[in-house]
Amino acid sequence: MQQRDKLKPILFSIIKHSSKQELKEQIPKDIVAGIVVAVVALPLSIALGIASGVSPEQGLYTAIVAGFLIAFLGGSRVQISGPTAAFATIVAGIVATDGIEGLVAATIIAGILLIFMGLFKLGALIRFVPFTITTGFTAGIAVTLTIGQLKDFFGLTYPPGTATVETTEKLAALAGNFSTVNGQACLVGVVCLAVLLLWPRVTERVPSSLMALLAGIALVSGLGLDVSTIGDLYVIDSALPTFHMPHLSLELFRDQFANGVTIAILAAIESLLSCVVADSMISGHHRANMELVAQGVGNIASVLFGGIPATGAIARTAANVKAGGRTPIAGMVHALVLIAVLAFLMPYAALIPMPTIAAILLYVAYNMSGWRNFAHLCQTASKGAVATLLLTFVLTIVFDLVVAIGVGMLITVVLFMKTVSEETEVKGWKYYCDENSEVTHLRELPKSVRVYEINGPMFFGMTERIADISVKDFTRYLIIRMRGVPSLDATGMNALENLYDYCSANGVSLIFSHVNEQPMKTMRRAGFVDLVGEEHFRSCIDDAIAHARELLVAEEDTENLMKTRG
Repeated sequence: MQQRDKLKPILFSIIKHSSKQELKEQIPKDIVAGIVVAVVALPLSIALGIASGVSPEQGLYTAIVAGFLIAFLGGSRVQISGPTAAFATIVAGIVATDGIEGLVAATIIAGILLIFMGLFKLGALIRFVPFTITTGFTAGIAVTLTIGQLKDFFGLTYPPGTATVETTEKLAALAGNFSTVNGQACLVGVVCLAVLLLWPRVTERVPSSLMALLAGIALVSGLGLDVSTIGDLYVIDSALPTFHMPHLSLELFRDQFANGVTIAILAAIESLLSCVVADSMISGHHRANMELVAQGVGNIASVLFGGIPATGAIARTAANVKAGGRTPIAGMVHALVLIAVLAFLMPYAALIPMPTIAAILLYVAYNMSGWRNFAHLCQTASKGAVATLLLTFVLTIVFDLVVAIGVGMLITVVLFMKTVSEETEVKGWKYYCDENSEVTHLRELPKSVRVYEINGPMFFGMTERIADISVKDFTRYLIIRMRGVPSLDATGMNALENLYDYCSANGVSLIFSHVNEQPMKTMRRAGFVDLVGEEHFRSCIDDAIAHARELLVAEEDTENLMKTRG
């Protein structure tokens, strides 16, 4: 477990602990896997760059810079990082409203947050994000991405100045301009989508996205179709990524803080979820905190070299594993291959039709939607879980990811507290012999002794149940059995203090039985043990009852002695 949490790049550990023979055998496999992944990443990086509202080469810059650094510094053996569909709509919104400078500022903030999350070992917190929330916002992002691609898929023409930043604006623009549909663009889009869906049945050695690109180029160029291409909309630049520091101000960083938090949250969740998937494929273990640090460094470097935010990409990671990649060298090779593609083949990207790009992204959206999981949860989960799923889904589409996750987590916490509070019970107790108890003579409680048992955590969601505890006029001792209480918070402590005051006012002494470690620490810290008396905390119910009997006998002896003297 300690090894898994180390803040050390996993590549360094692999080199240190692997023999020369093992490395000699694995490195060639990683090189081949890196080349395969580069072929997969090429069309996706170009498409995701366009979907993010930036130029095609900026998508490649991201895969090169972030992909190399995250692989080199990361905590996963096989994860491939780069631009992903999850970021596309978020980045496009930032670029549309705040420009590249806004995106750089937001991503730098996100990178710093990711680094701190890793340094403070917050990687394990990913397990506290419920499956309903990740499914909801992933499906929401998929729908948002789909809506954003329909314009190019159908070849629609919008009047100048048409607002298409928010999802609602995109839907309004689609509805208002659907009469401008281009049949030839639709043909290209449908053919490319069919290739994407059917090609894997032919072979998986050649990525379907690459075949879709070739099919789209062949259709438009070969038949002379009137369809927009990347070259019609963008000036293709084959220059290698270079360092550039835009003009950034404190005010800009302040304005972009919320966007930075959004990017950081999504990068952390998606990258660590991808690591978990990768672990299951290779029966390995990633270093979550080191992965977060690497993601932070990679994202900062990416935007400073002209790229966009990056995170772990599940599809490219899976392709890496299937191709035989088992070390971060594969991810580094994939970035180097993309450099070569950028330098020598990038001008040919101008020939790629926009409906082809749209088809690729629609296919990506379909794969990331997780609609089977979505439908399964709607059918089998509790009403509260389904409500959380649907609300997260809708809020992701209508507002943004931070709102969706924030509201989803709030609802989840409330539902969890409700469930736990319902499991906690306070009830009157009747004696029975435990299997390991050798004491049987305590079966009958003295009339003046009353016993209550608490089962479940004592926290602010159930403390009102302590008020159900009552005493009779003849009650002298109240025993609280707490072996079923694993935890006690400040509100629960206050409830016990109120119970002590109630008992004192009625001339009743409190005795506690089998208080577990955490509740006992809380009681000592609050001074409650000293208030009640150390001797009134007993190890088990038999001991507590015996103690109450002894106190009653002592009281009776004292009373008899007083009567005799009187």
